Parts: sequence; C-alpha cells; structure tokens
Amino acid sequence: MENQQQNNTVADNPDHQKLVEQYLDLVPTETSIDAADAVALQDEIRSLLIEKNAVIIAHYYTDPLIQALAEETGGVVSDSLDMARFGNSHAADTLVVAGVKFMGETAKILTPNKRVLMPTLEATCSLDVGCPADEFARFCDQHPDRTVVVYANTSAAVKARADWVVTSSIALQVVDHLDALGEKILWAPDKYLGGYVQKNTGADMLMWDGSCIVHEEFKAKGILDLKKVYPEAAVLVHPESPESVVDIADMVGSTSQLIAAAQKLPHRQMIVATDQGIFYKMQQAVPDKQLLIAPTGGSGANCRSCANCPWMGMNSLQNLRDCLKQGSNEIEVNADIGAQAFTSLERMMNFKV
Repeated sequence: MENQQQNNTVADNPDHQKLVEQYLDLVPTETSIDAADAVALQDEIRSLLIEKNAVIIAHYYTDPLIQALAEETGGVVSDSLDMARFGNSHAADTLVVAGVKFMGETAKILTPNKRVLMPTLEATCSLDVGCPADEFARFCDQHPDRTVVVYANTSAAVKARADWVVTSSIALQVVDHLDALGEKILWAPDKYLGGYVQKNTGADMLMWDGSCIVHEEFKAKGILDLKKVYPEAAVLVHPESPESVVDIADMVGSTSQLIAAAQKLPHRQMIVATDQGIFYKMQQAVPDKQLLIAPTGGSGANCRSCANCPWMGMNSLQNLRDCLKQGSNEIEVNADIGAQAFTSLERMMNFKV
C-alpha cells in the first residue's frame, strides 16, 4: 500500500545529495568584523533604511547583529510564516529579506509591487536545492490523484506546482484539514517533517526525499547523554529533525513555537534542537533560563552545519548595507510562476489554525 509509512518516501536520490554538497562547497568562509566596524555599518544601514523607505525582515537563524538591527529599526525577526505576513502588510516600498533565497522569493510573490532585496542571492537551503522544479513536476504528474502540499522551503516554481504551501507552524493543521476532506497528500520536500505530520494525522502521504542539513545532524543519543548532565532540562525539537530525536522531545514545534514553549515550560534549562541562531530571540524571551544546543552527529571537519546553517551565515551587515546602497540582489520572479505560486501561498496565509 502506498500509504504505509515505511514505503511512502521516494527512494534516496544520490544526485540530489550531490547537488546539495556542491552548493555547500560554494559557501564562503565567514569573516568577522570588529565592534567599531559593526557600529559604523549599523549607523549607515539605519540611514539607508530611512532614505530608501525600506524595512528589514530577518529570520531567527541570521546573525544576532542583523536581528537586533531589524528589531530596532521597525522590522521583524521571525519564522518564515510571520516573515511573509509582515512583508505583505508593511508600508515600506523596499523589503530587505535577511535569510535564504526562498524567503525573498516568497516576499516578492506576495508583494509583487514592492522591491525585494537580499544581502546575498547565493544563500539557499538544502530542501530547496534537493527538490528541482522539473523533477518535482514529473513526480506530481505521476500522481494526479493527490493534493500537492509543499513546505515553504522550496523554490517559486515548486510552489507554483503546489495546491498548498505550509510552514512547520501550520503543517499539522493543514494536512489534518485535508485528510478530513478525504484527500490524499503528495508532500515535499522534507521527509522528517512529513513523517512527523503523517504520524500525528494518520493522513495518506506520499513523500519526496529531502532533508535539512542542520536538523538531520541532531542525534538522539547525544541529546540523551546531555540529559544525563542536565537531567532537569526540557528538550525542544524542530520537526525537521529525525524521528528518533522528535520522539524524545518535551515539545516539538516551529521556531516561534519553540520560543513560546521555552517561556511556558517551568524548566530552568532547555536543550534546543534547531539552528543556534534562535538563541538570540529565545534568550530575550527567557533571560533567566540556560539554553543548551543539542549535540550534532559531527564536529569540526566532520560536521556539515554544527547547528548553524551555513547559508544563513552568508547574511552579514556588510552585504546588507551593500544591497541597500546599490539596490543590488533584487529578487525577480517570473510573472506566470508568481501568479500560480500566489494561489498556494494565499491559502497558507488565510488558513485559520
């Protein structure tokens, strides 16, 4: 049966894995700046934001210096769903999206009349790279009886092929809603999030075989070993993590949901299995609690992410300043693709949890 969980994932595609590795090889080494240079850049960016009537929309996983500047200047720091909503409703003429490329594309699709800039166009996502639009379209064509639900971490072209777009904060509810209507689901691209959704909804789901290079490196054994050192700690897990990690969590949820859980749970220590960039906002929310990053499977040269997305790390104060000053790295989306993707994104935006 197609809907049995052990048989419902597309076989591993080594070509997709090689493609992700090729993109990783292109990530430049991060460079640090001293405090005086950072202050000067922040001052310049503040002036440029006013001059250009622009606002910064930053993801939780970006540099804390960018997150702080976004908040201070009237922008937002959030997950991909709220980033999309904020840009859609803000009065600024220019949206500066600090994150990875699919976030900039989403902003442009939802607000085609606004200029959308990014600090870099090279920052991508293993989920996006590992789900090429042409291959995905052929996969969908092979299963015309299924409702296509794709994660927000995909290209505009993949979103255009979908019936629904979801983020991790509403994936469970959307699939549960569709399942109640008797619909069978074709899910892409994250197999771990898809597995989590299927396990909790019982929906008939056929899944693409993709994964996040950050979250797939978290290991249950490492977390359990850390729990021996901090036995009273709560374990907070993003659902892009492997099932064995999700199974030992005290709370599973999106980045915003994990921050909310840190506030609500009585524990004084939190073991957090998501990108370490979230610590900036999470520590703001719980200044009196100790945050511990969950161990990953590798370290040093053997670690592909070490709990920090290398592509998110490509966003810096320098290239944020440059894109504002020069009007560079503007996001453009084909009008036809944008119109098709808008339909699936609008369903996400209008869905009431």
